[in-house]
This record gives sequence, C-alpha cells and structure tokens, in this order.
Amino acid sequence: MSGSKDPLEILEVGCAIIHRQRELLIAQRNLEDSFGGYWEFPGGKREAGETIEECLVREVREELDILVRPHRLLCRKDVESSGRKIVLCFYFCEWREGEPRAGGWRDFRWVSNAGIRPYVFLPGDLEVLKDLELHWEEYFKS
Repeated sequence: MSGSKDPLEILEVGCAIIHRQRELLIAQRNLEDSFGGYWEFPGGKREAGETIEECLVREVREELDILVRPHRLLCRKDVESSGRKIVLCFYFCEWREGEPRAGGWRDFRWVSNAGIRPYVFLPGDLEVLKDLELHWEEYFKS
C-alpha cells in the first residue's frame, strides 16, 4: 500500500490592492470569521468560469460597494490551509467610483505607507505588505 495522499483541493483567491491618491484600502475581517479581526486586502474566491480580474471586480463590488479596475498582477502566492492549497493572486486595482461601505467586513480604512504599519494582517498578506512598504514610491508614482 502506498503512502500517497489525496490531492489538495485548490482554491484561487483574488486579493485587491486598491489604490486611490497614494493610499490603499484595507479591510478588517469580521470577528466570527476565521482570523477574525485581522486586516487584509479585500477580495475573494474565484468562481467557475470567471477570471481573477472578474472575480476581483465582483467581490469588491459585493463586499465594499465600489468599482475597481484591476490593472497589474503584483504576485501569486501558494499557501496551505485546512487541507487546501490556496492560490493568492495579488492585483493592483485602481479605485474607479463609489465610497466604500463595510458590507462584508467589520471595518475598512484608506491608509498611507506610514499609516499601514499598526494594522495586524493575515499571515498570507505579510510578505506582500513588506514589499509594498519597501517599494511604495515606485508602485505609487504620481
């Protein structure tokens, strides 16, 4: 008998790095959710038949009631959680219209580079957050 394991379920998740006037929109997870109270870049699970870009537009509209335009993939990260492989796709998204509302989140904030440091982010976002802080000026040239 071989020791092979069942293949992990793969879940693709779009993470929107939404920028407006050199600030980023971050969202706080509801306390009853897994990682409740942690901050993250908004987004959600890709549905069958949609691209990650379409997923980001849909999720941000549903959760925050704003319109964004994904314009550049920053990176992809694979993480394992609860027996699943989660593929995180971090996209820079331009804010297009609307004022955010908390909808599916506990809270949200527009933050600057200096203002983002006190927030406690999901473990999967930390590497991306560090890169953003280090290269903020390059990413958000006027």
